[in-house]
Amino acid sequence: MPKLPAHKFRIGAITATIWDNDGFYTVDMSRSYKDSAGQWQTTSSFAQADLLNLSKLAQRAESWIAGQSNAA
Repeated sequence: MPKLPAHKFRIGAITATIWDNDGFYTVDMSRSYKDSAGQWQTTSSFAQADLLNLSKLAQRAESWIAGQSNAA
């Protein structure tokens, strides 16, 4: 059974996925898009227009992780 993310944040097509590895948190950033066949795909490559939302999600992820550390 795959492990579920600890938390996710999303702004538009950009997603920050937070993983809890026994109290050590990691964050994956991805962008969703439809390919030429109309199927949803994800990538870790970002355009200039994505960067502001990427930085906002990084800040939200950091705040969420800090809150988890303070709750322990």
